[in-house]
Amino acid sequence: MIVNPHATTVSERLKNLVIYALQGRFDVEARTTEDQGHAIEIGQAASEGDFDMVIAFGGDGTINEVVNGLAGSDTPVAFLPGGSTNVVCRTLGIPNDVVDATERLLALADDPPERQITLGRAGERYFLFSCGAGIDATVVEKVDARPELKSRIGPWFYSWKAVTSYYRSYLRDPVMIEVSIGGEAARGLTALCQNSDPFTYFGNRPVHVCPRVDLDEPELSMAVLKRASQVDTIGLISRLLSSRLDAADHSQVEIFPRLTYAELTSVSASSSGELRAFPVQVDGDFIGRFERLTITAEPDALRIIA
Repeated sequence: MIVNPHATTVSERLKNLVIYALQGRFDVEARTTEDQGHAIEIGQAASEGDFDMVIAFGGDGTINEVVNGLAGSDTPVAFLPGGSTNVVCRTLGIPNDVVDATERLLALADDPPERQITLGRAGERYFLFSCGAGIDATVVEKVDARPELKSRIGPWFYSWKAVTSYYRSYLRDPVMIEVSIGGEAARGLTALCQNSDPFTYFGNRPVHVCPRVDLDEPELSMAVLKRASQVDTIGLISRLLSSRLDAADHSQVEIFPRLTYAELTSVSASSSGELRAFPVQVDGDFIGRFERLTITAEPDALRIIA
């Protein structure tokens, strides 16, 4: 079991309780992460060891790192929720309460339901449910810089950072991205790629962007936001939070379903003539700024128990 001790809902006491409970059915070896990227290293080492499964216990960022360590191996991974949003667990039908999720995993011990799923890949980094270039990545970068507020305020902190980021960086002169998929292309200030639905959650409300995308299918889906005036943004937000209206039907959103390969390229230059880099996030983790990025679908790249 790979545990992030700094995840939103994880404590030393809770970690020990989970280990104690799992020891009723499993021989458990627990490792705690020490810094960013450490879960990738632990996952890689575990994939080369004699383990029947790896359990990722933490938020979506921890899960993403564990997945990057295990991708392409024969070692399956199971998930326990420890973050503030827990998109992966909720998408897979795993209870959002870690006690209930642990009980569910124990109940599956005799006959674990194992299957292979598709992963997305952004450059060298795998993602399980989403990748974003543009405004959502800017928001993730700013939220991750204040983990104490992320933990305490949750979705409202994301909302605040989204509003301030929009006015400071995207209402005027944003970095424009050209998305090329096969023979088609679109330009916009944000590109969102999904490997599963929903894209995220706002509290208990699922946020849907790309329709008809599933972990068990061999393709991804992408949405490009072409323009974001204040009128455009108000209309889009209302659709993202609506249970009746689809964000995909917004006039400034272009959808590319069932893709296996895409290229993202900055088409904005600085005053010196150099390309301006765009920010990128995977599964809610900021991974840096890029001038160019390839996104691919990787079928059967991960074995999961869920």
